[in-house]
Amino acid sequence: MKKIATSFFLFMFLIQLGFAQQELVHASPSQLGFDEAFINQQVDSIMQVGIDSMAFPGAQVLVAKNDTVIFHKAYGFHTYDNLQAVSLNDLYDLASVTKISGPLPALMKLVDEGKLDLDKPFSTYWEPWSKRKDKKDLTLREILAHQAGLVPYIVFLNEVVRKNGKVKRRFMHETSGRRFHGQVFDGLYINDRFERKMNRIINRSDVSDEKKYLYSGLTFLIFPSLIEQITGTDYQTYLEENFYGPIGSHTLGYLPKKKNYPNAIVPTEVDSLFRKTLVNGWVHDENASLKGGVSGNAGLFATADDLAKLMLLYQNYGKVDGKQLISAETVKEFTEVQYPENENRRGLGFDKPLLNNSELPIAEAYPSPLASPESFGHSGFTGTFVWADPVKKITYIFLSNRVYPSRDHQKLYSLGIREALQDVFYQAELK
Repeated sequence: MKKIATSFFLFMFLIQLGFAQQELVHASPSQLGFDEAFINQQVDSIMQVGIDSMAFPGAQVLVAKNDTVIFHKAYGFHTYDNLQAVSLNDLYDLASVTKISGPLPALMKLVDEGKLDLDKPFSTYWEPWSKRKDKKDLTLREILAHQAGLVPYIVFLNEVVRKNGKVKRRFMHETSGRRFHGQVFDGLYINDRFERKMNRIINRSDVSDEKKYLYSGLTFLIFPSLIEQITGTDYQTYLEENFYGPIGSHTLGYLPKKKNYPNAIVPTEVDSLFRKTLVNGWVHDENASLKGGVSGNAGLFATADDLAKLMLLYQNYGKVDGKQLISAETVKEFTEVQYPENENRRGLGFDKPLLNNSELPIAEAYPSPLASPESFGHSGFTGTFVWADPVKKITYIFLSNRVYPSRDHQKLYSLGIREALQDVFYQAELK
């Protein structure tokens, strides 16, 4: 709790000093050579289909060309009762977009500084893996490209909740106190030792002998600890000092309910498994919640504006306001396809277009088939999606809560809404 408060007040201090004052420039689509009428008609139509199909109760779209926002519009409501309309400055649970917004910029900077080597065994830096025969030789490059053979996911909730749905008292208390500091939810605190238990389970998890593309978020659970270990700085403080402050992201961060933002927070799921109520302002992902809401796999919240600032940093290969926060060489390496010979489209942490994306119809493409092969981004389980195209200079942000009221809602995927919306802006740029 002390670390959280310190980090937040440090960030506010940076704002007062003027380190966090950069604001996005806005212009109409037509001012930057886009067919404005086409964009408005197409985007409104696609979003209406999404809402009518209950792909999401509401959502918003932000698109920038170069460093200028040319479109930012909100649609629908927070929930299906139509009581609170979506606002442009609403905060969203970013889910797996956290991976490229939290630990990844820190890892890039550490690679820049020679404190991490992508091709050395990860066990060089994470000592417990040096004792694991199946993990000791895995490299950070293999891990970040999802090429290491790690299991995709471990349900740590099974360690905390009994079969009858009650939580185990040795791991969870209703009040904060000695050994129970990480807040999981309103009136729920996790035992400080549980993180070590999670790490032990990850360390002992299986590794496949077959090295092929298999998405795994496991190491993102331990990256914050690794970053603290290497830098000697609290993970959240490190992100704020080195990235969020310099780019002017006022809301990008963890645990928004503890920061008294004026922004409304969009709810996610009515959780029937664990929290037994609507999740709003606390991370949706159960594994991240068991780390007190601060993790590398999920847990970040942000507005579309603040997320766009980070993606524009990447689109500009690590430069913002004349300052090089991460070297262009490192950003380019992280955003390149690593193992195309294994039919793996992934960069280092970043998602990439399908290897034959430009040849596919929009219904089969990911993302838009018009996005350049150099483009990159990530999606999130809650219905979030971000993408930057450094060749065509288009950044695309889509934020929704498709998991409301239940994660069973899959229409966002089956209707291809995010890809179709992105494609509109490529089509609308007048040649």
